[in-house]
Amino acid sequence: MAMLGGEAMPRILMQVIRFCINSDDKPLKKLCMLYWEVVPKYQEPTSDEVLRAAQGGQTVQRKLLPEMILVCNALMNDLNHPNEYVRGSMLRFLCKVKDEEILGPLIPSIKACLQHRHQYVRKNAAMAVFMAHKLHGETLIPDGPELMETFINAETDVGARRNAFLMLYNESEELAIQYLAKNLDDVGKFGDGFALLVLDLTRKACRRDPNQKSRFVRVLFQMLSSESPAVSYEAAWTLISMSNSPTAVRAAAATYTNLLNSQNDNNVIMIVLERLEQLQKKHSKILQELLQDILRALSSPNPDICKKVLDVSMTLVTSKNVADVVVTLKREVSKTEQENSDSSEDKGKVYRNMLITAIHGCAVRFPDVAESVVHTLMDFLSSDGGMQVIIFVRAIVERYPNLRPTILSKLVNTVDEVTNNNVMCICLWILGEYCETSETVTDAFDTITQQLGDAPFIVQAEEKQAQEQAAIEAAKGPKMVTKNVVLSDGTYATQTIYSEPKISQSLDKSPHLRKMIIGGDIFLGSIIASCLTKMCLRAPDLGMDAVTVKSMTVKALLTMCGIVKMAEVTVSAQKSSLADCSERITLCCRALLDPKAKALLKNTLLTEGKTSFASFLAHVQDKDGSGSEESKEETITAQADDLIHFRQLRSLTAQGGDLDLDDGSDLARATGYADGSSLLSNELSHVYQLSGFADPVYAEAFVTVHDYDILLEILIINRTPNTLANLTVELSTMGDMKIVERPQSQTIGPLDQMTIRASIKVSSTETGHIFGTIVYEDASTQEKGYINLNDIHMDIMDYIRPATCTDEVFRSMWAEFEWENKVAISTSISDLVEFLDHIVSSTNMSCLTPHDRSEKGSFLAANLYAKR
Repeated sequence: MAMLGGEAMPRILMQVIRFCINSDDKPLKKLCMLYWEVVPKYQEPTSDEVLRAAQGGQTVQRKLLPEMILVCNALMNDLNHPNEYVRGSMLRFLCKVKDEEILGPLIPSIKACLQHRHQYVRKNAAMAVFMAHKLHGETLIPDGPELMETFINAETDVGARRNAFLMLYNESEELAIQYLAKNLDDVGKFGDGFALLVLDLTRKACRRDPNQKSRFVRVLFQMLSSESPAVSYEAAWTLISMSNSPTAVRAAAATYTNLLNSQNDNNVIMIVLERLEQLQKKHSKILQELLQDILRALSSPNPDICKKVLDVSMTLVTSKNVADVVVTLKREVSKTEQENSDSSEDKGKVYRNMLITAIHGCAVRFPDVAESVVHTLMDFLSSDGGMQVIIFVRAIVERYPNLRPTILSKLVNTVDEVTNNNVMCICLWILGEYCETSETVTDAFDTITQQLGDAPFIVQAEEKQAQEQAAIEAAKGPKMVTKNVVLSDGTYATQTIYSEPKISQSLDKSPHLRKMIIGGDIFLGSIIASCLTKMCLRAPDLGMDAVTVKSMTVKALLTMCGIVKMAEVTVSAQKSSLADCSERITLCCRALLDPKAKALLKNTLLTEGKTSFASFLAHVQDKDGSGSEESKEETITAQADDLIHFRQLRSLTAQGGDLDLDDGSDLARATGYADGSSLLSNELSHVYQLSGFADPVYAEAFVTVHDYDILLEILIINRTPNTLANLTVELSTMGDMKIVERPQSQTIGPLDQMTIRASIKVSSTETGHIFGTIVYEDASTQEKGYINLNDIHMDIMDYIRPATCTDEVFRSMWAEFEWENKVAISTSISDLVEFLDHIVSSTNMSCLTPHDRSEKGSFLAANLYAKR
């Protein structure tokens, strides 16, 4: 451990050889192997040798320590040890030894271990042969591939066969392909590790020579049905990358859906959903056939998985399968109401809102299913997702006039079940705007007035005092009363009784609408007044008799007077709310009583509301459409210098998979530039010059920020004709940043260059600085030099990205913050929309609030959102 920390300890080597090397204690042998791995094995070059090498340009010849001869002898003894654990451990250790002088005498013993009776020894011997051939193949073990071919043909152990195939795959690919061709039918019996190696070989061979695809298609289709989820997943991905034929894509998609419904790990499910989402972009028609299988994943208790499933599924909905999808979603909505298990409670509210949003999207895109959907969802007006339901109903009522009669009758019957004030406001607005027949007007008016009851809408003094007393008693909790009682046998006992206060139930039986008004909801009172006024103004045009109209008008006026009185006596009401309520209700009363005011206001009250709402829906629809079109136009599908593939000119020899490998998407996914943007321009924007062009050492850094991890790739260029030894880039940070991996000391030749990497961990999304110094030593003059580096300024903008979310999610997140900061800004921008655009671009956020850029005003409220 001390040597790993940097201590040299040169005198310990001989003591370890004398006292530890021949021990039979297995933990001590393991520690010795770790020691042999880190101990210096070569003599340090003298200063004269370094000088001659620097002047002559030749490298210093390293000399092995004499003590290493004894170490090699000990390693040889362990390789020939009768205990298979000792042999196997030593073979595993030799995989990490890179020194040719040490490995050379041990090669015969390693080859002999390939014939050992125990599979543990053979498995590690195969790996040791692989590493030796990889490092020193031509000098130490030139017959390694042929030796391994003989070994794998006779081997029966799964692990040993896998290691042998790994060597053939890396060192002699043609021998690996020949062995695979002989054992195609037995690949499923060779284990998961062997199958994954076969998949790697398939991708490697087909990228080099696409004509090889036909040789591997059979084994790929065989692996799709593997019992191992890792093998089937990799086989599906390999098949898609090799061929875009419908048969291959259909088989891979079916494998993905099977994994989606058979795995319990949430991470696995999310990865599969990501693959399906990528597959949908190019093969949506094939995935539409498996849409019901994808929707089965909604049974997961994790809300994030359900959201991802719905996102993928909604892109696959068409006019052919929308009916089945809606039936499935309706069944899921019903389950959220019926099930009371812990898992459903955890995701119940959030999951129900997701389902309602998905059903809303289906109904908007496909009007044929709107009628069957809206009645089912209206049963949930009184639930937690009532706000989304009523917004959906409001849009359906406006867009589909033929559905209005049934929706309005259903809405009238469910008004008494609504318990949310905001939902009640929208319900009353819908009834006031769209009740256009005498029957619906009468039913709606009677229901509203019945739910409201008679004025006044204030709690009487005695009743209010009783409620306050009951609330005080309830706050005190149950009282404990202790008294002595006489038992049946004549003895005394102490009895303790808990007496709970009686809660007044005087208002519990009153309708919800009356409770809301008595509770002091002034805004709801204004909407009730507007709703009743519209019904009274529309009644004469519907052929209703004058007596009925007069009776409705009187009831509406009495109700409005009661609402104004309630607003005046409510303590919690703000003065501005009271003034707005009084002004609004006064206007409604004038429209009902004054013929001149009625003539002026009737058309505005009855038609302008629907017109404004219709324009709002059109604006939202246009915004969604334009957004998608803009994104399509901005995405570059191909660069100007990309290769053009002419499929018609390709040879017909490869019949198994006759489409190109998906190298472009693989490269884009690996580099992170999947949007088709220029890689060079993105890199240059993150390059920082650290030293000047006249400095002896020029340095520049390429900064990559990924969440809270910062990777510095520092390019070092030696601009002097001398060799610089012990060149170290010493970095320091200011702020909540910590250097995880510091750059190591390097030796750089004359006019040479190298790249040094450093990793930094960020604790929080705050600004910080990275600064440092380059320290080096001139090998010829032995002089030390120091170069101060420019600071790298890490801004918070490097961590956040623009994002979008729904209004409900934004409100729930905003409710979690218990603070607000008012920021005064001095700016020369006079236009509000221009200033909003400036704020959005400067803060790297997206605006969630739709706004009309043509309108002018002096006040604007907008929600901005970003995500790291």
